[in-house]
Amino acid sequence: MVNPSAVPLALLAIVAGQVANAVPPIQPLKSPSYSSRYKNICPAYEKYAKYQHHPYSEGPMKLPFQRPAPQCRTFESPLVEQVITEIGSKMQDKDLARIFENAFPNTVDTTVRWHVDGTEKRSQQPLMNWKDQSKWQGAQSFIVTGDIDAEWLRDSTNQLRQYQPLAKKDKKIFNLILGAINTQAEFVIESPYCNAFQPPPPSGLSPVNNNQDDEIHPAPEPSFVFECKYELDSLAHFLALSNQFYAQTGSTSFITPRWHKALDVLLRTIGEQETPTFDPKLGALNKNKYTFKRKTQAGTETLTLNGNGNPLNSGTALVRSAFRPSDDATILGFLIPANAMMAVELKKAASMLRKTGDNTRSDMLQGRGERIEAGIWEHGVVAHKKYGQVFAFEVDGYGSQIIMDDANLPSLLALPLLGFVEKDDKVYQNTRKMILEKKGNPYYLKGKDFKGIGGPHIGLQNAWPMSLLVQAMTSDDDEEILDAIELVKRASPLGLVHESINVNRIKESSRACPIYR
Repeated sequence: MVNPSAVPLALLAIVAGQVANAVPPIQPLKSPSYSSRYKNICPAYEKYAKYQHHPYSEGPMKLPFQRPAPQCRTFESPLVEQVITEIGSKMQDKDLARIFENAFPNTVDTTVRWHVDGTEKRSQQPLMNWKDQSKWQGAQSFIVTGDIDAEWLRDSTNQLRQYQPLAKKDKKIFNLILGAINTQAEFVIESPYCNAFQPPPPSGLSPVNNNQDDEIHPAPEPSFVFECKYELDSLAHFLALSNQFYAQTGSTSFITPRWHKALDVLLRTIGEQETPTFDPKLGALNKNKYTFKRKTQAGTETLTLNGNGNPLNSGTALVRSAFRPSDDATILGFLIPANAMMAVELKKAASMLRKTGDNTRSDMLQGRGERIEAGIWEHGVVAHKKYGQVFAFEVDGYGSQIIMDDANLPSLLALPLLGFVEKDDKVYQNTRKMILEKKGNPYYLKGKDFKGIGGPHIGLQNAWPMSLLVQAMTSDDDEEILDAIELVKRASPLGLVHESINVNRIKESSRACPIYR
């Protein structure tokens, strides 16, 4: 057994759920948050987190306390505070406890830009000039991504994931996550091909400019969309947020006409992206429903062939993804980790809808998920001369394959965490061995100070601590787990987990502000 003080940070969400189940339901705080009063004097968190703050941890690293002042926090939950106290008191490694204390509440402390619990009168909400009055009903939550004032579907789902086990006991957390599902549904309905979004119209918050020169079809509305890179996993994460909420609370309060519409739009979109490049009978070119061209000097930031991407074959049942979770363009559009996640989440949603009596939609989702899963095993598993049968990262259905892994989730390394395979699956174990070796994965990086999986988004010198957490969570080897967690801790001198670390200079990160996603 691994010492509890060395449990990976991501696993502590599970412990948080156990703590939540041991306490009575938490009532909402009676006093309102002071954040709106102090908004103009609170420092931007990405600047605040660059500096060390007292008190320091009692461990040898003396890690700083990096939570903003209570008046500057964007959301309050007494159960989150209780979890921090109870878990922190039980951790023997006080430096790791400090990282947990800083990181676990980071989403609620710093990224809830707008939230309404659904009890407000519509007349009290600004900008109610849209034509369809069914929009933006009920609880709503706009969760931004760290130092960017926009919401990524993928990131917001993962940012809220550690709070899902608390939702059943804390009504505020329940409404926060319910609001996030409702908000994501509106984003998916309006722009299913997009990955990142501006503040919702009723929030009254101003949109921000991403300073890019993009030519996209279908053209998004800039006041609604921050970036429109079509990433299959973004749609899968919308389903994941709903599935996780249902699994933890048993509530179906999010299954509204708008959620059903979002689901229908999602199914239509992945159906469009199953279309091969050429008609299998006539050989004629099928015009893609989505194209993306960006004026850039970085090849990973745009699609080839006039914004279409490389050709994909017919008859695979796989779904195209124009971009990866890292926001880098795919080379071969059938991205296996994203397809695996979509297959899993479709089947989970099918099970949920079957329990609600919606057998028609349930059967549709189950069938689609099973077809994608079969397509992965048929076209995404390839023979490697050194490692045997492995999962490819990307394929095209013609026999071409990309052998690598990227740190961003979903990844090949994370397939068991996604629920696609068990950890002891032979093909997965072969793949895991391959992608955690430099000779097997071009983006497995190892230097004198740090090691882990990186990706083209950052370059060839930076590995992501997130990959080490996933490595720990997919291992049964105590030494491997302890080594991974120790590296993450050493690379967190400001008490928060960085996006990526230079493998030869551990104090050098890819972003000025340490973040936790």
